[in-house]
Amino acid sequence: MRTFLKPAAGLVCAITLATAGCSPDKDDTSDAAGAGRPRSGASPSEGASGTSSDTAYAPYVSATTASGNDSAGSPSTYNLAFVIADGSACTPSWNGTTAIGDSAVKSRISALTESGSVRVSFGGASGKELASTCDSASELAAAYRKALDAAGATEADFDVEGTQLADSDSVALRSEAIALLQQEREDLSVTFTLPVMPSGLDDDSVALLESANDHGVEVSTVNIMTMNYGSSYDEDMGDYAKTSARAAHDQLETVFGLSDSGAWKGLALTSMLGVNDVDNETFSLADAAEVREFAEEKGVAWVSMWSTFRDQRCGDDASSDDAATDCSGVEQEAGAFAEAFTG
Repeated sequence: MRTFLKPAAGLVCAITLATAGCSPDKDDTSDAAGAGRPRSGASPSEGASGTSSDTAYAPYVSATTASGNDSAGSPSTYNLAFVIADGSACTPSWNGTTAIGDSAVKSRISALTESGSVRVSFGGASGKELASTCDSASELAAAYRKALDAAGATEADFDVEGTQLADSDSVALRSEAIALLQQEREDLSVTFTLPVMPSGLDDDSVALLESANDHGVEVSTVNIMTMNYGSSYDEDMGDYAKTSARAAHDQLETVFGLSDSGAWKGLALTSMLGVNDVDNETFSLADAAEVREFAEEKGVAWVSMWSTFRDQRCGDDASSDDAATDCSGVEQEAGAFAEAFTG
């Protein structure tokens, strides 16, 4: 049984969570839209296609390598994966291999921003996360700042998972660094991307959100990774995604004192399309359409997928590893998942 701690008195409103948040020291019974300081990207608007929807589409893309499927579905925002440490130093780099100011990456980002905004995603499942290599909050904030400036971004995603999620020291350091950045950049929109189960967020994820709250971080969205539940979850992946979303929604209501609609507006959903790297998990095109319909019905902020470079069928000579990196592992047309996620 998971437990959920309440934020400290007077701090419950430090988190905006989309347009449903409120300001510190205000009565926490009021969470009407617009009650707090808005963050860029906190309230999804018209996408690049010009069609209006309450739920945006914001896929994960490679920051270094273009995919022919990047523009499928006309994303409103691209999540640039991933900024991590260059070795053991407090130096941001793309995937630990490419300099943050690399000219080719800058050209790629410039091309992406012709049709949407970019959100820099820090962390991920591999490499060394900056919060574990930087020695102080100011040093960590400077590393984040450098990456955001290189991308020309006002949106930041912090993907925290694995052992990093349970590291309380790095969790606190990250929260302090993000708060420093938001003090100097009032338009900085912050998302936390966290693992989830059909039962909801685990204690470490809740503790991370409380740490952000305690340090006065304003969070636009909590993006849950509706994937990797384990080999025993071998039924419908679309149903598991919706069950996970409902559980996380209820947690956001409880932890942050949000209304029903406010908690949905503060939630984002990311699915791993096609064949997962966990036995028995295959997320189909029908699942994607099901998740999109659910997200629109509930007013979820945005939906996403891992990732555009997987949104294509595997070639006949593909190895078993390719489905995790270069293709979906299911029969599909290129870009079909993007189209399903945009309805």
